[in-house]
Amino acid sequence: MSLPDIIKIRVITLSDRASKGEYEDLSGPEITRLCTEFFEEKQVNIEIRNLLIPDDPVQLSMLVQDNEEKSIHVLFTTGGTGIGPKDFTPDVISELLDKEIPGVMEMIRVKYGMQKPNALISRSIAGVKGQMLIYALPGSVKAVREYCSEILPTVLHSMKMIYGLDDHS
Repeated sequence: MSLPDIIKIRVITLSDRASKGEYEDLSGPEITRLCTEFFEEKQVNIEIRNLLIPDDPVQLSMLVQDNEEKSIHVLFTTGGTGIGPKDFTPDVISELLDKEIPGVMEMIRVKYGMQKPNALISRSIAGVKGQMLIYALPGSVKAVREYCSEILPTVLHSMKMIYGLDDHS
């Protein structure tokens, strides 16, 4: 068994205002750009699609389950990871995970929280549902860049672990 020939990635942006066209979604396209650059450098083929939805926990839950059924390999969300009244993304995601991967998000919060204490308020979460990696990121472009710089180098190894491939020789 080996990794898929094409890694399927989905990016879901949660934003009432962007979904209504009140402003342009910048964080979802930034995840797409960063993934494209990273995997091109690794000479790994990807197929990536972006979705923009309102702040709706039911719609998010349905999309996560639908993407697992479609054998998506990596799912990113952006938005809704804070402590405000509409920040529910980690709560929805955590209910759907088979396994949480706490280390990467803990490290990101500590690393960037040392520079900007507000980073410690993020409730971002990472985990696995079936054979799909899920990463819930904050909604700012700056945070997306910081998070992706730490997450992307772990994705291929994480996928190998999920698929039971021996990468420890």
